[in-house]
Amino acid sequence: MTDRKIQQLKFDRKMMRNSLRLAKKGCGFVAPNPLVGATIIKNGKIIGEGYHQKFGEAHAEINAINNATESVQDATIYVSLEPCSHQGKTPACSLALIQNGFKRVVIASLDPNPLVSGNGVKMLKQAGIEVEVGILEKEALTLNERFFKFIQTRKPFIAIKMATSLDGKIATFSGDSKWITNEKSRTFAHRLRLQYSSILVGINTVITDDPNLNVRLKNTKVKNPLRIILDSKLQIPLKSKILNISIAPTWIATTKQSPSIKIKQLENLGVKVLVCPKKEGKIDLNFLTEKLGNEGIDSLLVEGGGTVNFSFAKEKLVDKVYAFIAPKLIGGKSAKTGMEGDGFASLSEVIELKNLSYKRIKNDLLIEAYT
Repeated sequence: MTDRKIQQLKFDRKMMRNSLRLAKKGCGFVAPNPLVGATIIKNGKIIGEGYHQKFGEAHAEINAINNATESVQDATIYVSLEPCSHQGKTPACSLALIQNGFKRVVIASLDPNPLVSGNGVKMLKQAGIEVEVGILEKEALTLNERFFKFIQTRKPFIAIKMATSLDGKIATFSGDSKWITNEKSRTFAHRLRLQYSSILVGINTVITDDPNLNVRLKNTKVKNPLRIILDSKLQIPLKSKILNISIAPTWIATTKQSPSIKIKQLENLGVKVLVCPKKEGKIDLNFLTEKLGNEGIDSLLVEGGGTVNFSFAKEKLVDKVYAFIAPKLIGGKSAKTGMEGDGFASLSEVIELKNLSYKRIKNDLLIEAYT
């Protein structure tokens, strides 16, 4: 590779990092659409930036063009995802790039959406535009991992988040759990909530903690995720904070065991009740997750206790795990752990995580891994 090509590649990566940075600004507001950022370069300088800000509104490329400080004729645009080639809620972005006379289009990753995949690139090339694909592709794929799974399977991307002591406890034997991890870890956890369309807990968490399950971040524009509760017998107290739908919508997954009068009371509060079949005496999680996908929910963050966490793991529904580990030893035979339930009988059955990454948050450790 010549020095000129090496310098061009370095510059391309730098501009694509900027587009990925812009894309993240749409976090929490664009689902089930992907996060996309765009940077326009002309004569070696940035003349326009944009990102997809809200579902149903203009895409990143259009916002970048509209924000340009001069003509984009013969410019280069760096887009974190392949420009769309079809008319949806907004016009095709590939067509807009052609009409505005772009000379070069650099794309991080192709769009897995069958309505787009490869077609945007094809349209641009047929118009005589130079196209390059794959700059910072790995980073782009990770950024939109939730979208990619949903668009290909119509099932939500599911992650488990747990916060434990070094010996795996999520509370003391008396139930004291506030707080095991430090404040910065808890802030990071709220940023995770912002990335997911929905958040799920079991009824025991609701009864014990009475949580709001909202996003609490200072100086940050937020959109609270849909709250989902597993409650097979509708034990939820009607005065629970989570039933306040002015904060965010609340859905409760239950079974036919639930009294119809309680269902009606919850519906009168604006809560959506999903009656699910049972599997081994519990809510059928496969049915529930398929139902969520059909409702357009592209991602789910599970913040349940050990029983709920293991139930998802046992059904092989987990895509990712966020494990916050604090340097504390709690002990106690009866103290709750991050994974409970029946457990696996043999090591040949266990879920071995892969593609691990580690992040130190003060004295805490965050491990992110995939199933």
